[in-house]
Parts: sequence; structure tokens; C-alpha cells
Amino acid sequence: MPDTAHRVEVLHGVNLDMLGRRDPALYGTLTLPDLQQRIEGYAAELGGLRLGFFQSNFEGELVQRLHRLRGQADGIVINAGAWSHYAWALRDALEIAACPAVEVHLSDVKAREPWRRVSIFDGLCLASVSGHGAEGYRVALARLRDALDGAGAGAADAPAPPAEERGER
Repeated sequence: MPDTAHRVEVLHGVNLDMLGRRDPALYGTLTLPDLQQRIEGYAAELGGLRLGFFQSNFEGELVQRLHRLRGQADGIVINAGAWSHYAWALRDALEIAACPAVEVHLSDVKAREPWRRVSIFDGLCLASVSGHGAEGYRVALARLRDALDGAGAGAADAPAPPAEERGER
């Protein structure tokens, strides 16, 4: 039987390799390997997804990875960390990748400093999920899988986040 799973690349940006050492009130206590294992579990529960992971603290490396994903991935889950708020080259690279994408943040960026409330990915991603910790990745994967399956944002495998996290700002 052919593999019909959607290929989804999960991209982590600057400082995400420091999970477990960062403020647990904002980012939880999971390390990046723990988080990736949790994300793999979410994908297995949801079904129909085959994941790849990439993390870099160098913006150019993340840009290059996005460039290489065109034709190699069906969808993208991206947590660019602080780059989400000012690294416009990442937005351009995500657009070049030409894949549906969902932005994720572990912390509630809308309740933090004003500069974190703006995302360079606004209007480009299917949705933005923040403030749900690791569970936000389950929401992101479900939204992405539903979009790839043609079901759109209305499918109900995951709880719907508030309107501002659905890109309805």
C-alpha cells in the first residue's frame, strides 16, 4: 500500500534548543527533544502525517531549510521564536516554500511585550496558535492535516483556539 501520509516539516527557530532551561512559566519544562517526541505522539494520534524536524539558531540556516522544502514537504509547522516578530527574510522564505503553514508559539505572545504581538507571518499562515504550550502543536498539526485533506479549518480533531489564534485578528 502506498504511503499517503502528508509530509510535514516542524521548524524551530532561535533559542528553542534551550527549552528546559528557559522560564518554565512561559515555556514549560520540556526540552526540545521531549517536545519533538510529544509532537510525534500528536501526529500518531491524528494519523496521516509523517514529520521531519529542524532547529537552528542561525536565521540563514532556517531560510535555506525553507528554500529546500518546496516539493519536499506538504505542509509546515513553524515556531520561529523571536524571529517571528522581525525576521522578514523568514516570511519571504516561507512564501517561497509554497506550502500551507501554521505558526506556533508556546507562550501567549499576545499577552507579552508589545513587540511580540506582531508576527511577520500574519496573512501568510493558515493559523497562528499561541499560549497553549506543547498542546498548541496538536492544534497546529490538526489544522494543517485538515487543510491538506481538504477539510479546511472546520474539522474537529482539536479544540478551536480563540479567534485571534485562528488568524481572525
